[in-house]
Amino acid sequence: MTSPQSDPAPQPPQGHTHGHTHSHGPAAPVSKHLRKVIAAVVIPFATAVVVGLIAFWPGGVPDHERTGVGFDRQTQDGKVVQVVKVDCADVNAAQVPPTGDTSTPSGREAVNEQEGECAKATVEVTSGDDKGRKFVEVVQPDAPRQLREGQGVVVAYAPDAPRDLQYSVTDVNRKIPMTLLAAIFALAVIAVGRMRGVMALVALAVSFAVLTLFILPAILQGSNPLVVAVIGASAIMLAALYMCHGVTARTSVAVVGTLISLLLIGLLGSLFIGWADLSGNTDDNTGLIHGLYPDIDMSGLLLAGVIIGSLGVLDDVTVTQTSAVWELHQADPQMGWRGLYRAGIRIGRDHIASVVNTLVLAYAGAALPLLLLFSIAQSSVGTVANSELVAEEIVRTLVGSIGLVASVPVTTVLAALVVSADRPGASPSSSTAAAPARTGRGRRRKA
Repeated sequence: MTSPQSDPAPQPPQGHTHGHTHSHGPAAPVSKHLRKVIAAVVIPFATAVVVGLIAFWPGGVPDHERTGVGFDRQTQDGKVVQVVKVDCADVNAAQVPPTGDTSTPSGREAVNEQEGECAKATVEVTSGDDKGRKFVEVVQPDAPRQLREGQGVVVAYAPDAPRDLQYSVTDVNRKIPMTLLAAIFALAVIAVGRMRGVMALVALAVSFAVLTLFILPAILQGSNPLVVAVIGASAIMLAALYMCHGVTARTSVAVVGTLISLLLIGLLGSLFIGWADLSGNTDDNTGLIHGLYPDIDMSGLLLAGVIIGSLGVLDDVTVTQTSAVWELHQADPQMGWRGLYRAGIRIGRDHIASVVNTLVLAYAGAALPLLLLFSIAQSSVGTVANSELVAEEIVRTLVGSIGLVASVPVTTVLAALVVSADRPGASPSSSTAAAPARTGRGRRRKA
């Protein structure tokens, strides 16, 4: 006697309905025994993640004395209330080079500061203790950011400077367009994904919460960046996958496949970051972090970034491969695990090509200004690749790509073994229990 949950007969039509490789629709329920096996793997892992979160949970970002450098300075909102055009010679003290040479950038800048037309902007502070206070900002004619009347700006405050120099414009206020773009994104996700879209947005919010409330403060407090990243990434993975795809055996297989791939990325990243002597301290921002918190392991921070950066694409690959194998099994329940693996890996090869190219282009796009500088300097490919700035991106890209490539066969074989081991309607004493279901399926196909 079989229960409705274990009867596989009604499932093949659903397999035909959701046959696309990216389908994440309802999967056929698995047997109670197999659910216990999967739970025996996933529950201890989830428990370990929760224990790790509790053990490494920070008490907040540690305080430090403001340096006034880069992002580490006090800022307030401001608004440009007036812009007046003035002769640059009246507001600049710079002198034209004695030779009059304008072939160099510094020479051209000096000439513009004497002969060009500058903008004298009056800016009002609109937040903080000095709300309503006004100051003057002079904008050079060749400045990349020009101010206009009524424009919202971000102003930096230097309390130790003379009163007339305490405030300066440091950036443009972009809150309104950024908020509008985020709202359009959310509406598009909900309109297309409906309830799945809502859950995806909730999972996204959880991911940001883990990143900002746990990972970043824990690293600043001196915890090992690699350990913190593994715990945080695991928490994000569990929340995102189960929220978006449901608490099912299929999702659990994707979780295990993602975990194995993350461990591989962590091992390879640790090996090659150490072997290549990558310090992780390559620009002004990382230098400022190291100056403020010298106890932070910057190379460990680099490795943590590799793990977290690879997680998003890994989720997509593992869920897709698991879904593909599940749908293949529903289409032909008699196919063994080897046949399921061969069919699933053929789908995965197409996914590998597109995902690896996506990852490489994403990193190249982020580093485009840097690559342009090397091109201007006419540096050789070997020289560019050997520089630490580019070597970091190469190691980050290749380690992440290896993990993504490995996730396809790993997840496919896991899914094939799990789904082929499930025999909800079979009886140990009867080898012909599945025959009626096969005959019925043939009649439906002819119909």
